[in-house]
Amino acid sequence: MKTIFLFNFLFFTVLFQAQTDSASVNKIPDLIPQKMNGKVGYVNHNREYVIAPQFHLAMFFNPDCNLLNSKNKKAKKFGLPDYATVEENKIAFRIDKNGKKVYKYVKKDLEKCPAEFKAQKYKAYIMQGFYGLVDKDSINEGNYKDFVIYPQYQRLHVMEGDDIENPMIVAVYNNKFGVINKTGKVIIPFVYADIKLNFSWILGKMFEVSVDSKEYFYIDENNAAY
Repeated sequence: MKTIFLFNFLFFTVLFQAQTDSASVNKIPDLIPQKMNGKVGYVNHNREYVIAPQFHLAMFFNPDCNLLNSKNKKAKKFGLPDYATVEENKIAFRIDKNGKKVYKYVKKDLEKCPAEFKAQKYKAYIMQGFYGLVDKDSINEGNYKDFVIYPQYQRLHVMEGDDIENPMIVAVYNNKFGVINKTGKVIIPFVYADIKLNFSWILGKMFEVSVDSKEYFYIDENNAAY
């Protein structure tokens, strides 16, 4: 139980750090987590494994602000974005881009993240069973102009992201998942059985999707699969 708590804590603090960083606009990572036979490794942009599948859980290469703020100078450097957090046999590590375990997480090394949470500007609004998008709390349902997107979808979810003015929005239409922007433009076509509502967009500028709700893989905003 302690191990699960630690990994979840590390996941959300890496997310917390990602919200404060100013990375290149929608640039996908050099290495992308990919599962094969129940284990996770990392592939490059050519879909070739650079780090063999061996981990039970694996995150994108991102900063860890808990380590960056650590009082332990030896641990501090492993908070840099050159490393990723993984879990193997219920033990959390940081690995380098060769897959080498360079640091085993120790609770006493971790310090609080000073950055503030960035709230999202837009949110889903349900009217008569359909989802739309709004940017304010008080809505006059009879006024079309009160909606950013008028309710017409089976589901909408605003993904966590750096650009709160132009979020990516997971939508369901005709029982299929896709991604739209705030104008309703289709970014990812409605062809998927599921798109995970996780933090893959803010951490890696990618979406974790499935065509059968069983096997999942990552795609970028151009719908290219990895």
